Amino acid sequence: MLKVEPAVLSDDELLERYQRAAFDYFIENVNQENGLVADTSRPNSPASIAVVGFALSCYPIGVERGWMARDVAVKLTLAALRFFSTSRQGNGDEVTGHKGFYYHFLDMRTGLRVGRCELSMVDTALLISGMLVAGAYFSDDDGDEAQIRQLAEALYRRVDWRWAQGSSPTLRQGWKPKSGFLHYGWEGYNEATILYVLSMASPDNPTSDDSYEGWTATYQWENIYGYDVLYGGPLFMHQFSHAWIDFAGIRDAFMREKNSDYFENSRRSTYLHRDYARHNPYGYGGYDANLWGLSAGDGPGSFRASVQRQRRRFSGYAARGAPFGPDDGTIAPWSCLASLPFAPDICLAALRHLRDRYPEVIDNFRLPSGFNPTLANRRKFGRNGWVSEGHFGLDQGIVVMMIENHRSRLIWELMRSNPHIRRGLGRAGFSGGWLSQPASPASGGGDVA
Repeated sequence: MLKVEPAVLSDDELLERYQRAAFDYFIENVNQENGLVADTSRPNSPASIAVVGFALSCYPIGVERGWMARDVAVKLTLAALRFFSTSRQGNGDEVTGHKGFYYHFLDMRTGLRVGRCELSMVDTALLISGMLVAGAYFSDDDGDEAQIRQLAEALYRRVDWRWAQGSSPTLRQGWKPKSGFLHYGWEGYNEATILYVLSMASPDNPTSDDSYEGWTATYQWENIYGYDVLYGGPLFMHQFSHAWIDFAGIRDAFMREKNSDYFENSRRSTYLHRDYARHNPYGYGGYDANLWGLSAGDGPGSFRASVQRQRRRFSGYAARGAPFGPDDGTIAPWSCLASLPFAPDICLAALRHLRDRYPEVIDNFRLPSGFNPTLANRRKFGRNGWVSEGHFGLDQGIVVMMIENHRSRLIWELMRSNPHIRRGLGRAGFSGGWLSQPASPASGGGDVA
């Protein structure tokens, strides 16, 4: 068979291949018995509850694109929902969660807490978001799809969001059974918008009315490279909540004052990352207008090396950001595709440049968590530099969802139909745009663009 080179593929054909490669991560790394999905493809990786949330959101995309049979998607979705519904909750050992929340990492086989990881509020929110997507998509009246809707609703309503505030107006980031809440909350803009929307919308255990306002009071508005932006250094902060909610044209009190919205803010932040790489203030290898994107992801490890005759510190997994750092020359290639709805022209240009200039970095159209061209031709690294081993579920999930939102708006349309999302946005002060229009019924399948 004649091999078609990416250079001759249309944009849509190229996106189809990258999206499919990312989607297959979930098929390859799921425990079909309990629906749990591995955090990474590396051996003995635990499950990540956030990755399960991404998987539940991606299964409908797979069905719509013809990559997965509907009955297979139903089976995997039900396996996950049944597991979380029946898994043990409590403040002791041998549990998966507490107060409706879940521990960040779970054993792939038993589903029990791994090590001393925290009960994670935001990762639980990403998990619940995936459940709500499943509840909106699987709309048939047969027993299995009806059970998906029932379990998704029950698991969402079980979460005690008010408890997660502790004694603070804002939500805590995590909790451990022996030490209680972690000693920090949410400060500054980040990926937590979806957490606040879900928590304020809860019919049974909502957060206090001042919780969202308490969080936005910590925001940092900046002018960087000529862009007025609500600052969040790593790109994932501008992507994760947007994977589920279309923020274009809807505004809260903060954005009304700034005459902007969160979609526009993500667009500006995407261009900011491009311009930061073009400026390349630390002289890292490869950075330019078509190689950019700092985010949370894998890194080459903790050590020091000389770059442009200056000693630089390198890191392992870290949340890298622009322009205020940290930055050790490690690009997150997937972060460009995850910004596709905001700035398609520069994102597609970056994708093609990566394939043309660094083809060995891409594993059959699947992007790595991290790539550091500054380390090219150095001891222990290849001619292209350091490349992350294996793949990370969070990276692959956000790629699948944001490509789909760019192509068909499927996830955005499903979540627009969810009354909890609308109620949470309203309680947080959002108005205008599509929130001013009646909700359309959820669609359990149809043609994709």
